[in-house]
Amino acid sequence: MTARMMARWTFASAVGAIAALGMVGCVARGPGAIGPSETLHAYARALEAGRADDAYRYLTGDAKRTVSLEAFRRIVKESPADVREIALALYRPSSEPMVTAKVVGAGGEELGLVYEAGKWAVDGTGIDRYGQGSPRQALLGFLRAYHRKRFDVVLRYVPNAELEGRADGWSGAAEGLTAGLLEQAWTGPQKEQIASIVLAIEAALPTAKLEETEDRAAMAYGAGATVLFVREGGAWKLEDLE
Repeated sequence: MTARMMARWTFASAVGAIAALGMVGCVARGPGAIGPSETLHAYARALEAGRADDAYRYLTGDAKRTVSLEAFRRIVKESPADVREIALALYRPSSEPMVTAKVVGAGGEELGLVYEAGKWAVDGTGIDRYGQGSPRQALLGFLRAYHRKRFDVVLRYVPNAELEGRADGWSGAAEGLTAGLLEQAWTGPQKEQIASIVLAIEAALPTAKLEETEDRAAMAYGAGATVLFVREGGAWKLEDLE
């Protein structure tokens, strides 16, 4: 496998990710509760005014564990123009905020729920055993296909460059990758190497955290190893396993 460098988060992508994924939104409206749209606008107003402490209060616990208050204050103070630009963008989102929930099964599978029309509904995409809607879903699908020796399905998780023979990280072959070549390599010369990688990934998966940008993601595992992901055509694929 060849190692590839993952693009570093820009300021806008980091704060934008917090705004999109780290906001606190109330589903049921009780005394003092506000909905997703109101929360988003309140967060945007605080950012626009440079009120870092007020904006920080709207973040979830996970977001706060990722970015400390001191670091958040520093971002707002040192990049006021970028902060205002993000605030203005949040005032006019491309769609209405959607309230969602996620349940993770014992095997690491994710099932999504969406709050609509006053009730929770199950996201049917969770039934796809070889999904590519998120990096974690792609990794679970890849592992499932590997254990079932579905090398035809494994190819779904291979980036286009590998399939077209522009890289040789998956099978050691420079020509275009096929299910037959992959099976030959992974049940032959690379069998022990791939098996050890899979074991290490599966050991780390229950507690692993994925760092995700728009079209890239990464998950650390083992002793300093990383799974790199890339999104192509809306589908997440495994760019590298080392």
